[in-house]
Amino acid sequence: MNAVFQPVEAEFEPLSEARLEAVLAVEEQAYDHPWTRGNFTDSVRAGYQAQLLVAGKQLLGYFVAMKGVDEVHLLNLTVAPECQGQGWGRVMLDALAQWARGQGAQWLWLEVRASNQRAQLIYTRHGYRKVGERKAYYPDGPGGREDAVVMSLKL
Repeated sequence: MNAVFQPVEAEFEPLSEARLEAVLAVEEQAYDHPWTRGNFTDSVRAGYQAQLLVAGKQLLGYFVAMKGVDEVHLLNLTVAPECQGQGWGRVMLDALAQWARGQGAQWLWLEVRASNQRAQLIYTRHGYRKVGERKAYYPDGPGGREDAVVMSLKL
């Protein structure tokens, strides 16, 4: 029996307290060094763009971005592990770029772990360029640190 493709209708909604537990669960599944509840609540309180991508009750992913003068800095973009490889990262990157342009931004910036080749490939395919490195930027194991690759996209 052949599987039938069922299109998924997804939509964006702002990060809310009601969905925070689901976000934290995905964050814990996706990362060895996840963001904390405080990271997310502080981002919302600071007025950062914090959007969830949902299909009904299912959380597909989310992103958090901070607006600057003429740029936007992507702080966190995560696709739920069970939803990876389905194009949801590209959907969120497109939405982020559209929002950033609407804010008058000329650049998008991000850091990504040097070891995260998969994410770097996704960003590169989306037009981001590697522009630098931040030494010992990310926590990595007990007392260890990992470098970050800095990437940017001209809007």
